[in-house]
Amino acid sequence: MSGLIVGILLVPQSIAYSLLAGQDPIYGLYTSFFSCIIYTLLGSSHHISVGIFGVLCLLVGQVVDKELMAAGYLTVSNRTAMVGEGNFTVPIDCDRSCYAIMVGTTVTFMAGVYQVLMGVFQVGFVSVYLSDALLSGFATGASITILTSQVKYLLGITLPRTRGLGSLVKTWFYLFQNIKQTNVCDLITSLLCLLVLVPTKELNDRFKSKLKAPIPMELIVVIVATLASHFGRFQELYGSDIAGAIPTGFQAPMLPAWSLIPNVAVDALSIAIIGFAITVSLSEMFAKKHGYEVDANQEMYAIGFCNILPAFFRCFTTSAALTKTLVKESTGCHTQLSGLVTALVLLLVLLVIAPLFFSLQKCVLAVIIVVNLKGALRKFADVPRMWRVNHVDASIWLVTMATSALLNTELGLLVGVLFSALCVLARTQRATATELGRAGKEELYEDLGTYKGLKTQAGVTVFRFEAPIYYANQALFKKALYQRLGLDPVKEKSLHQKLEKKKRKQQREAKLEAGEEDGQSRAKDGAIAVSRPSFHTLVIDCGPVLFLDTPGVNALKEVRKDYAELGVRVLLARCNPTVLDSLRRASYLEEDSTVESVFLTISDAVNYSCSLCSQNGGCETLC
Repeated sequence: MSGLIVGILLVPQSIAYSLLAGQDPIYGLYTSFFSCIIYTLLGSSHHISVGIFGVLCLLVGQVVDKELMAAGYLTVSNRTAMVGEGNFTVPIDCDRSCYAIMVGTTVTFMAGVYQVLMGVFQVGFVSVYLSDALLSGFATGASITILTSQVKYLLGITLPRTRGLGSLVKTWFYLFQNIKQTNVCDLITSLLCLLVLVPTKELNDRFKSKLKAPIPMELIVVIVATLASHFGRFQELYGSDIAGAIPTGFQAPMLPAWSLIPNVAVDALSIAIIGFAITVSLSEMFAKKHGYEVDANQEMYAIGFCNILPAFFRCFTTSAALTKTLVKESTGCHTQLSGLVTALVLLLVLLVIAPLFFSLQKCVLAVIIVVNLKGALRKFADVPRMWRVNHVDASIWLVTMATSALLNTELGLLVGVLFSALCVLARTQRATATELGRAGKEELYEDLGTYKGLKTQAGVTVFRFEAPIYYANQALFKKALYQRLGLDPVKEKSLHQKLEKKKRKQQREAKLEAGEEDGQSRAKDGAIAVSRPSFHTLVIDCGPVLFLDTPGVNALKEVRKDYAELGVRVLLARCNPTVLDSLRRASYLEEDSTVESVFLTISDAVNYSCSLCSQNGGCETLC
């Protein structure tokens, strides 16, 4: 039952998303058919549905458009390219449709190769760098681009192709510039389809717990619209753009265009990463929900071969799709055998039914694409809540969404990743530095500025820096330490040297003016005493310090050396094994082997300090 329902939903969506990928409708059906079979055999998730995904279709379509222009094709016609134009020699009998699928299969093949190589080298962890906020922002930004690309079909107008930075703004400019050319027949058809599909989709979402299966309104709309267009002769009478001839059966296998690989290799990498990240995140989400585990690297192999093998049969890139996965789950799917049932439905369409969609208007396909963007576009309503919960995640979402939509889709993903990394670095640059006190007799030390009633030990200061200490923040660590304690040993040492120099100068002048004895008296009177530290021991709580690199260890060495010159002992407490190993490798422990400098707990360090100073009268407890 689950496979049958997903198959019914896939038929109109496969035809529609072919439009987004710049391909003929038949290739969308091929793509869905082969991906269902291959993932059934190789996938580790029981629930996800692998097939056409809007964002990947957009990315493939952008690459196809770029290569069509480079090869000399007119993107609004099916004319044959000029032989030898661009970066690839086009066969003389290869028209626009032929060359478009040639580019699409080459991109798909390369994306699959990247994904399999990621699985071989066990780099499934790459997906953790694509946070939920980043992926959500990227999907929303791409959805805006998809919506923009479909408006011309909704209105039935022809626009010049736009590429590069700011293509979205250029497209809307051309839309308003050519709005008078709107095809009234396409516009009315689009509005009628929207009036039917939007409420139906809302009903499916609202009553999904009560409905045994979602209402297949997309398929119904496609059938009715095809009949209306055929008998109403919309193309002949009103000039509506239609799907055209859709062949039956399968075409002969075709090798990817090896000469195109240098042109599409970079684009294929971003497509591979996005496809894998979406597939793994969905498979892990549903596995956790239903109590089983999935292997990220096995998913990499599965989705990789879902792209490599179908690339020889005129297919384009696939990944997991959330909408169809939710349908599979809600209709009782428990294994991937439902994928075989879905493939049988698509096979029936490919062998028998496909030619019947000849008269289907492209504006109907555009409506199906736009309606399926509702989930991603609704994320805008969640922005205020995201901002209240976490400013950083909301900022990542906004930056990724804006750059994906306004600048460039692939660039948006890169900017999002870099911005996320900068946010992580910024958190270590703004780490909290606190002075600690003990709560009662327990081994619990907290911030003196946050909690009341904490006790401190006379002559002992406990300091905590809540971040790793590494090359990027080691200077900030020292600055925060000196500011919190109110004692900068470097400045104190500099002041001491200046006073010593001034004292010697005064002594020389005094000898010349009034004799040695009087000069010494004047120098003594003129000297300014350097402030003495209010504590004799500094304990650094290393519990929050996850790791140290060489500059971090050197910073600790400098702190210990500088404070030692002022008579202050520096002790470390609560160091994890990684930090201890870094200290040993950098010879931190050997440099001061006469006394202990690292302790298991803060209390051990404080008690050790008190035992050393007890010979001079003991340590008092201050509240």
